[in-house]
Amino acid sequence: MTVLDIRKVGDPVLRKPAAEVTDFDAELHRLVKDLTETLADSGGAGLAAPQIGVSLRVFAIAPELPGNDLKLDHLVNPVLDFPDEETQDGFEGCLSIPGIYLDTRRRRNVLAKGYTKHGDPVQVVGDGILARCMQHETDHLDGILFVDRQDAAGRQRILDAVREASWFEGLPAPAVRTSPH
Repeated sequence: MTVLDIRKVGDPVLRKPAAEVTDFDAELHRLVKDLTETLADSGGAGLAAPQIGVSLRVFAIAPELPGNDLKLDHLVNPVLDFPDEETQDGFEGCLSIPGIYLDTRRRRNVLAKGYTKHGDPVQVVGDGILARCMQHETDHLDGILFVDRQDAAGRQRILDAVREASWFEGLPAPAVRTSPH
């Protein structure tokens, strides 16, 4: 079992848009395995490749998430579509910003298209927590953190908490965008 360290806010890889996967080879299979094993060990809902230091458009999701009828555990080169304008509010956290949870508005319904590690096309329709997770992980692939989805007061609360966190010592100051996406 390969459980890798999860990069924390302040690590530049988390702010860099990830490259599209072009080779569906043994290296990609290993990356997916590392992501799924690291996610399972963390107890989180999702984990994107940049969070383990790999700047490729791949994320793992917990197959037991409600609504994950395909029991999908990863998605390569995801593209999200939104069938309606409905939104949801809910507490959200991030394995790269441990211990910090804030109410975050996301779209309620999502259609995610992408590929399996074998290069087979796959499509996932999700709502609720599954939709939230897929949006959160796709944001990671675009260099966006959930802190960027907060209003100014929420961003400041996260920054203050991060600066006080024991795991933050020695990391560069976290970059926070001044306007939500």
